[in-house]
This record gives sequence, structure tokens and C-alpha cells, in this order.
Amino acid sequence: MRILITNDDGINAPGLDVLTQIATAIAGPQGEVWTVAPAFEQSGVGHCISYTHPMLIARLDPRRFAAEGSPADCVLAAIYDVLQGAKPDLVLSGVNRGNNSAENVLYSGTIGGAMEAALQGVPAIALSQFMGPETEALDDPFQCARTHGAAVVKALLDKGIWTGDDYRIFYNVNFPPVGAAATKGIKVAAQGFRRDTAFSTEPHLSPSGKRFLWIQGGPQHRPTEPGTDAAVNLEGHISVTPMRADLTAHDLLSDLAARLG
Repeated sequence: MRILITNDDGINAPGLDVLTQIATAIAGPQGEVWTVAPAFEQSGVGHCISYTHPMLIARLDPRRFAAEGSPADCVLAAIYDVLQGAKPDLVLSGVNRGNNSAENVLYSGTIGGAMEAALQGVPAIALSQFMGPETEALDDPFQCARTHGAAVVKALLDKGIWTGDDYRIFYNVNFPPVGAAATKGIKVAAQGFRRDTAFSTEPHLSPSGKRFLWIQGGPQHRPTEPGTDAAVNLEGHISVTPMRADLTAHDLLSDLAARLG
């Protein structure tokens, strides 16, 4: 199996080393693991592509490349330049430092990489490690993802639903903010929504007196509705959420057509 890995935390991120271990275990001794990841951190870029300017790409090792672009850029660069149009069998994106549950999905470059792979017709899984007091107390905060990641990916490859329609299914996996031994197993969960918290801005003045804004995230340990992703993560479960890039509100189409007809 030929596996492409990418992330949004950057080519030197510790989560990418975890993902390399996961991908190597899945690919097997006869397989190949190719890395094309952002040269610099790209957290929060979502599914953006560098449409208006070129990106520099550098070969670091025979199957390891860094690109000055987003995760979606990296997937495009991998397929059409590095691999010369030969699509990989699987794309894995992550392992993100921090959860991509609930509304974080909409901002996540980790998700953006997996989404672009799905749009290119390649099976894809995004993986993220929820962080918290328990993980920060560990020598390896990625312990849960490192221990259980390969088994989750293998389960999805063996038993997951992989569609061949225009907007193909891809998967969002979030490992809970606990140690490996305390993990309770997999739960299939819908994307949730954290109420009473949102991204915002915080102003700061530079030494020269110029005013800048930092984007500020909201509290991450507020549970979503029972049974949805962040809620099951905070209960100690690995959440698995099937996703597709189609943003249409299909449940409203008929009613809206009747109202406007």
C-alpha cells in the first residue's frame, strides 16, 4: 500500500512522527509512506489552496517533502508533482495537536487535507489528539493516538464505508484527552457544536504603538450534545465521524423550493 501523509502543524511537528509510525504499520514492509507537509504551521487554514501565488517545495529525504502551502496544497503537490499523477491508496492527515471536534472541523487544516484527498478520489482519514490536563501530564501527550491509531485506521479500511460518488466520504478521528490505557474504545459520532463559546479577537499593541489582533479560541472542554464528537471524546472515547464536502442543507431543499415556487 502507498500512503501519503500530511498535516497542518508543519513538517517538524511531533504529531507527524506519530502519523509516520501509524502509516508505516498500515503500509506494511512492502508498502511506501510518502510525506508532503507544510514547511511552516498552517493551523486554522481550513481547506484553502494557494490559488493566487506559487509555493516552494523542497525534498528533504527520498519520500519526504516540505511545501510552503496549506495541507490541501500539499495533497495537490503530492499527487501531481511528487507522485507524478500516481494517486496514493490512502491519505492520512495529522496527527493534529489538539482536537478537531465540533466547530473546529470548519477551521481545521487537518480536515482540509483529508477533504482535498477525498475530492481527488482518494480514501482519506484525518486524525487529531484532544489535549487536556491528563495528556499534558504524560511523557508523550500523543500516547492515545500513538497506541490506538493504527488499529483505528485498519478498522476503517476493513469495515468503513467508502463511497465512489462525487463528494466521497472521508473520516474524522479524534482521540480522547486521556492516556492510552484509559481509552474506552471507538464511538461513531456526529459532529457536535460547543454552545456559548466561539473564536474571537483580542487586540494587542506593538512596541511601536500599532494595533494588532490575535484570533482567540474558546474553551475546548465544554461537551457538545450527548453522543456527538466532543462529548464522547471527553468521556474517553475515540470518535469516528464520516464526512463529505457537500455543504448543501439537503433537509431544507424541498421546503425551500415550495416556499419560493
